[in-house]
Amino acid sequence: MSLDESPNLTLWQERSDLAAAFRWTARLNMHEAVANHFSLAVNAEGTQFLINPNQVHFSRIRASELLLLDANDPDVLNRPDAPDPTAWGLHGSIHRRCPHARCVMHAHSIFATVLASLADSTLPPIDQNTATFYNRVVIDEQFGGLAFEDEGERCAAMLSDPAKKVMVMGNHGVLVLGDTVGDAFNRLYYFERAAETYIRALQTGQPLRRIPDEIAEQTARDLENYPGQAEAHLTAIRRILDHESSDYAT
Repeated sequence: MSLDESPNLTLWQERSDLAAAFRWTARLNMHEAVANHFSLAVNAEGTQFLINPNQVHFSRIRASELLLLDANDPDVLNRPDAPDPTAWGLHGSIHRRCPHARCVMHAHSIFATVLASLADSTLPPIDQNTATFYNRVVIDEQFGGLAFEDEGERCAAMLSDPAKKVMVMGNHGVLVLGDTVGDAFNRLYYFERAAETYIRALQTGQPLRRIPDEIAEQTARDLENYPGQAEAHLTAIRRILDHESSDYAT
């Protein structure tokens, strides 16, 4: 049964898009077993959101299994299908405090986490991908442990600027925001690619050729306005999964 055939579920497109993002993140080995979380706001205020169920591997998540939560509901953790407490702490806080954060993806992908572990977690513009994020990253240097509610609130307070859609979570990983699932996933993917380029460049021990600031800024602006790339990326992922008869959209 496809998700569209189920009479008891709503938000079919949103659920299927988010499930596809989970599956592809696992395929790229950017997952963390049954940890990490992606969420998507589904009301105008941004306070109601879909999120992955507790302790389910990214490679097995299905659209119908996604939880629908309300960031203003004080009893969420008492539900029989309660989310992971750190998922609630981080994503609940962001969707409660940051209405511009429509889609929120937090991962411990390898190269972004290496970057987050450096004393200087700045990502310099040394190629097109790294230039994409020029002046568009929040660096959190105050890791406070697992992202329960207090830590989630602290992180959410750092995301008030809609222009800053990536947070390097010091000693923790990366968090990206997007207007849609496709927008957020595309940003997560390219940030990991950019971080890999930078880390591998450092490993050579050779001096870096930094792109001039004005060119880096222009590159970032041009890519922000590049038509259709993010949605085309997600559409291509879903077509591959559909061709493989994946059950993600069930």
